[in-house]
Amino acid sequence: MEKLVALEDSTPEPTWSRSPAAAPEESPAWVCCHLSGVFFGAGHARLTLILKMPDSPPRSSAFPIFPWFDAGVSCRVLCSSQLPPEILMKILSYLDASALYSISHINKLFYQLANDNGLWHRIYMAEFGKQKNRQKSKSVEELLPSMAMEKRDGAAGYWKWLYFKAVAACDMNKCKRLLRQTNRDTGLPSKTEEVLRNLHVTWELTVTNKSGHESTLEQSWAKFCGTSVTLYWTAGGHLSDYRQISTLHLHGVRSISLKCPSLKKPGWRSLMEKVDIESLATSTQTIGQDRVVQLLLLRPGIVIGLWKEQLSVAFVMFTLHIHSLVERSIRGTSVCPYQEPVVKAPFNDIDPDYGLHGYQLHIVLHNTGSELMSARFPSLFCHRTCISNGLIHLVAIKRGSLSQHIPLLGDIILPWQSDSLEGKLENCFIMSLTLLDEFSKPFKCVSTPIAMRLIKKPVSYSYDGDHYQIHYHDSDIQVKMTLVWMEEQQHFVLISLVVYVTVLRINEYFGRDY
Repeated sequence: MEKLVALEDSTPEPTWSRSPAAAPEESPAWVCCHLSGVFFGAGHARLTLILKMPDSPPRSSAFPIFPWFDAGVSCRVLCSSQLPPEILMKILSYLDASALYSISHINKLFYQLANDNGLWHRIYMAEFGKQKNRQKSKSVEELLPSMAMEKRDGAAGYWKWLYFKAVAACDMNKCKRLLRQTNRDTGLPSKTEEVLRNLHVTWELTVTNKSGHESTLEQSWAKFCGTSVTLYWTAGGHLSDYRQISTLHLHGVRSISLKCPSLKKPGWRSLMEKVDIESLATSTQTIGQDRVVQLLLLRPGIVIGLWKEQLSVAFVMFTLHIHSLVERSIRGTSVCPYQEPVVKAPFNDIDPDYGLHGYQLHIVLHNTGSELMSARFPSLFCHRTCISNGLIHLVAIKRGSLSQHIPLLGDIILPWQSDSLEGKLENCFIMSLTLLDEFSKPFKCVSTPIAMRLIKKPVSYSYDGDHYQIHYHDSDIQVKMTLVWMEEQQHFVLISLVVYVTVLRINEYFGRDY
């Protein structure tokens, strides 16, 4: 059973109250109860209960600090330790799910009482078991088919876990309609950012050093741009020497919104990336630097900023493509990432050039603050005779075709910031690439920071400015771009763009033997 964890709320409020107005008529004399607050002392915590006695004489001056107090009835203040568990259980039975979950974090006693399966079974059935909620219950059963088959009623907290899982499933069911809306240029869901916000998804970075000590960094910010999201963490004094870091773990964190303010919220973590720093030592490359910061690319989409003199960590940045981002952020477990289903093109033994034509390319060049360029290139193809070195060539922009050349808007820089300083890395930016097959399905998606380097100026009658080259490569594709600096116009122009796809990837996806 996936573990339900208590997530720290970034905006906690220390007190909350629960009105007793909804108490049933058959309740005893002490039925009406206000949970006035959680008070933390040195080494202990207790809950103060304000009990309203309906038959007592009025006291007009009692407890003026409680605005909800009715002067027409009397009050009695009791510490929770003065009440037997049976009385406390009766009081807790009048709480809703949000209040019951919140009260479980007061101390060990209330954790045990508030995890009672009887309390949570009642709440679960009231929410999902009524006839009027048949449609809601049906959706829960469809999304969580395994839950109905599990026989874990005896485990404390099982019905609490089941309730919040059902709430999460209903929220996800509401968002499915948004995920079905696609962008006609990219073929990807157009409402990914809205869905992630509706599901209260954030991201968490855990850093483990070589001695096994773990530090969890709070996310500094997240920014969506085009077909990617950039996640950013500043070290905040938790990270010192880069050479002492062993692994990085990126988790998507989904929390359930509570009706009452709470120090903690229920939620789940989904492992998205595990980065072994030592195993990447030989492939790590420096893609940019200024006077104080050096930018290391660990692998596509993952960079670390180091203070140049001390080699201590200034910031960590992840760039994620939005393809399957929702699923990766919420559908994995805390130790295992979400496994995307293996997708292959339909079988075709008629077309002799199947898998070599009909591609669509969508590319966005941007930094963390603005978009430099966004373009779509349909109907890309490669003749069979043009396959060379195990690669097919998809030419999006030809160097000699001036009408295809695209100017870039803005400076090619990658802004950075730490807790105390900020700066800009020149000749660096982020590339988000989406390559669709002839059925408009995602074939390859990449989002990563990249750098351009100055190259020898070729003979050109159209451009006499400095020429820069960008070269990205992984196990499936390569991307080569050439940019020219226009001195008079003070901007760059993209004059060449070619995507190379490995024949191995083509054969695997389309079932061919090129």
